[in-house]
Amino acid sequence: MDFIHAAVSIKPLVEQKVIQGSVVYHFKVKQDVDSVFLDAQDMTFNSVLLNHKKTTFKTSKTKISIYKNFKRNRSYSLTLHYVAKPQQTVYFIDMDDHLKGNGQVWTQGQGKYTSHWLPSFDDMEEKVEFDLNISFDPEYEVIANGVLKKVRAKDGLKTWSYDMREPMSSYLLSFAIGKYSKQQLTATSGIPIENYYYPKDSLKVEPTYRYTKSIFDFLEQEIGVPYPWQNYKQIPVKDFLYAGMENTGTTIFSDGYVIDSIAFVDKNYVNVNAHELAHQWFGNLVTEKNGSHHWLHEGFATYYAYLAEKEIFGNDYFYWKLYDSAQQLNEQAKEGKGEALTNPKASSLTFYEKGAWALVMLRNQVGDDAFKNGVKNYLGKYRFQNVTIDDFIREMELAADMDLSPFKKLWLGSTTFPMEKVKDFLTTESSAVAGFIKLKWALTTSLKDKKNIIEKYWDEFDNEEFRARLVLRNHKQFPPELIQSAFDSKSIKIRQALTLAYSKIPLALKKEYESLLEDESYITQENALYRLWISFPQDRGRYLDKTKGVMGLPNKNVRLLWLLLASLTKDYDDDSKEAYLSELYGYTSPKYSMETRQTAFGIIGDVLEYTDQNILDLVNACVHHSWQFRKYARGLLDTLLKVDGQRNRIIGLTKGMNDDELRYIRTKLSLQ
Repeated sequence: MDFIHAAVSIKPLVEQKVIQGSVVYHFKVKQDVDSVFLDAQDMTFNSVLLNHKKTTFKTSKTKISIYKNFKRNRSYSLTLHYVAKPQQTVYFIDMDDHLKGNGQVWTQGQGKYTSHWLPSFDDMEEKVEFDLNISFDPEYEVIANGVLKKVRAKDGLKTWSYDMREPMSSYLLSFAIGKYSKQQLTATSGIPIENYYYPKDSLKVEPTYRYTKSIFDFLEQEIGVPYPWQNYKQIPVKDFLYAGMENTGTTIFSDGYVIDSIAFVDKNYVNVNAHELAHQWFGNLVTEKNGSHHWLHEGFATYYAYLAEKEIFGNDYFYWKLYDSAQQLNEQAKEGKGEALTNPKASSLTFYEKGAWALVMLRNQVGDDAFKNGVKNYLGKYRFQNVTIDDFIREMELAADMDLSPFKKLWLGSTTFPMEKVKDFLTTESSAVAGFIKLKWALTTSLKDKKNIIEKYWDEFDNEEFRARLVLRNHKQFPPELIQSAFDSKSIKIRQALTLAYSKIPLALKKEYESLLEDESYITQENALYRLWISFPQDRGRYLDKTKGVMGLPNKNVRLLWLLLASLTKDYDDDSKEAYLSELYGYTSPKYSMETRQTAFGIIGDVLEYTDQNILDLVNACVHHSWQFRKYARGLLDTLLKVDGQRNRIIGLTKGMNDDELRYIRTKLSLQ
């Protein structure tokens, strides 16, 4: 069978959390067969038509099978009307009445999960041109793969119709529904770029999407193959499962990356932006045959994202990132946990970071011209197809006129990490990284006064990253003049390192540390506030006054700390203490992001007592759609249940829980 086109129409029903849909597939038969099946998870089919006539079919929990004597070289249409109640893949976020206005519906189909909302193909090798029609409340925006051809209103709903021109694997099909505005850009090649944002975040558009056009233009030029889709869209959503996901032409990413200009220095979207865009070639244009070839997706996207950052932030940034990555991989290997890039069950560290390193070293071996020609030929030959690692290696061997068997054995098939080769490369390419490696060796082996060694290297390497790392590692051995030199630096990175240097600040450095509260870095402000508050009790009120209005990163790191310290500070704004505590306790609510909630749970649990509402919020977190947050919440609840009295307290709160929460807590408490 060769499925060619799918016309999809869906209507998400929010209250029931179901998808009401239909799809018309057109396909050709390559050989005589007596049945065809599609993956369909827990779906009810109201109508199944083959060439517009009723046909025999059978459903299971995971599939629908259609029985017919399909004839070779004939074309067919298959029409399915269905209802799906997805247990995953489609997420209805904050659509409850008490959170009205914050609602979102979005998909995450990475791997083989689109079959939870659309009868489709878990196998990545079936590539289809999908056109999506989505009907929803007209107060919202609906964004999906492809070009928006029309929007029509009928019966109190709007239907957004999106058209794709090229085929793709069904796991890359996506949509996002929410209250959005958009920024429109155009790449140098003419490709439209649409950057979506919440209307309240209009002032965060520039820092969030900073360098987007530069990244797009750079990747098109560096890869040497034009962007393969009609347009490119980026949509932030609440509590996304990952940093981002590279759906075809339509990246969905965590709104934790929606930031202001100050936050840009601490946590920005640039790497994720470049990584997901690189996937439009590596993963979407050419797609792995199966998980044994996952390097062709994640290693390549990581590598090209690093190259984009190198273009934006410079060589120094690039080589320090590679150095950190190598350190992690070397530790993994030394612990006996090294993995081959051909292992389909390898960790993200292996696929992403070792995968990127393999490409760094491959390019170093074959040269820039051969590398770029090989990549270009590989993408051209296998466009809209599925590939293996051997397909890529073959194209590189042809471009370089070189046998790459030794490279493949060392970098792809081996569980080791060749740290010595990596060190040789880094020390050749970056004098700062080379100096840092020498410094570490000198401090480890020398019997001389280490202060002299530190002074020597500090003077020799006027490099921001080098000096910041030196402060973090060796501040206790710094002579006073070097500490002062670090404080006098205009570098946010070096000054941020100083906030972590002392658990309790020496009196002689009090004034210098107070200056860190003025730095344009929320991490610096958070760390400095905490250490100053601990070190100088008599000035706590002054420090709190200075940082009173600061919210911080999207996870509200500064505000949460401030609320705790303000409530604990004797004689500070006593009339407002109750309000400060109420605000702090309130941040465990589902209306906030999971990052904010987790930070609030941690702060309250460490210092204060959970309120009944905090406990209810914690149980709610135990059934959250994000497995990372859910795991954290369940671990915290397990800890609470070991405390005398908490079990009975939780039993008494069950009346305030919804059905999902009750099911979980009853299992936990073994209630009847």
